[in-house]
Amino acid sequence: MSDRRSIAERLATAGLPAIPRTAWLEIDLDALTGNMAAIRAAIPPGVRIEPVVKADAYGHGAVPIARALLEAGAGGLCVATLDEALELRDARVEAPILVLFPIPPPTAPAAAAAGVTVAVGDPVLLARTIAALEERPAGRPLAVAVEVETGLGRGGFVPADVDAVLDRIAASPAVTTASVWSHLAAPEDPPRTAAQIARFAVATRSADEGIDGVYRHLTASGGILARSAPTLDAIRPGLVVYGVLPEDEAPTGHRTDIAAAIRPVMSLRACPVRVADLPAGAGVGYGPAFTTARPSRIATLPLGYGDGYARTMSGRVSALVRGRRVPIVGTIAMDAAMADVTDVPGKPVGVDDEFVLLGSQGDDGIDVHELARARTTISWEIVAAMAARLPRVYTRASVPVDVRTLTVGRASWPTSNSGTATSASSRSMPS
Repeated sequence: MSDRRSIAERLATAGLPAIPRTAWLEIDLDALTGNMAAIRAAIPPGVRIEPVVKADAYGHGAVPIARALLEAGAGGLCVATLDEALELRDARVEAPILVLFPIPPPTAPAAAAAGVTVAVGDPVLLARTIAALEERPAGRPLAVAVEVETGLGRGGFVPADVDAVLDRIAASPAVTTASVWSHLAAPEDPPRTAAQIARFAVATRSADEGIDGVYRHLTASGGILARSAPTLDAIRPGLVVYGVLPEDEAPTGHRTDIAAAIRPVMSLRACPVRVADLPAGAGVGYGPAFTTARPSRIATLPLGYGDGYARTMSGRVSALVRGRRVPIVGTIAMDAAMADVTDVPGKPVGVDDEFVLLGSQGDDGIDVHELARARTTISWEIVAAMAARLPRVYTRASVPVDVRTLTVGRASWPTSNSGTATSASSRSMPS
């Protein structure tokens, strides 16, 4: 049974700091752990799970999510940029971290010093990266993940060049090969995926035959759900870890069990900063794009497109309050969205009522796919677009266990429930 107390009461009871606004994300760490268990149950023993925590862990909060994933058995983590990796290192996350895109060569010594693995997929950048490391030794070699172009068309060495690339890396003490990998373009398309798997098999033959410690990885969320690609030595689940199914995926066989078992980790909630009765003919918001056709009760929620709740969804989405759907009316502003609560039964809706804009309440729910359709985009963008300024409240068994705001909990996890702001340490990059 959900806790009906206000967010302020729940945080105070848990000994946590108050959040600075009445709009926030709740992040269900139990759902995250359960999603990891569902993935583990669906893959062979010994295959490493290396979840993707790029883009602030798809909007969920990189550091706390990374910690929780490692506690749940992740063997490593994937990010997209070097500073995302260094953020985790600064927060004392010591697990293996793979940066999935090549980095500027002058920053390679910093990556090596941090023990971060970096993707390589272009001959010119690889040569410059090796030169930067040889000119400015980091005290340890830089581990690299050799990306293979198998058909995605955006990165990696063509299969015919992979042997020469592996030889070039082996010839320099400044770098070492950690893995060989690729990425599927359309895991729901069996013929296209089969062609990519075949190209990858040819490209990785040398790695199979004699490079100690090199592992292979190809499959992400789509491939896991569609059961269209081998798990090899490791998988890189992204969206599915956060309890969201990719659009247009058709899970088959025992992968259907994953789809049934995963639960969304994120919900978006808010309490109004004003609830007012407006007469018929009153404008609501900029434009105004909405004018009341009758006496109406309008609740102003303190979030908007500056938080990732997109302006393009204006007039096309709903919120939940007391388990009932109410329309978002008028133009969504940078910091405000208005809900028409005129028809909510019972006592008039007030500033103590909690609204759900993403997630479930009562017997109804608003999922990322509904918001994605309203925004004419994909589910990845909905969660990844949630702004850093939205407070994150992390829960277990519906009880808050920590908070992240712009000033609290940004650099380490957990924050020891003190509410003391911690600033991330800075790293100098070679210029």
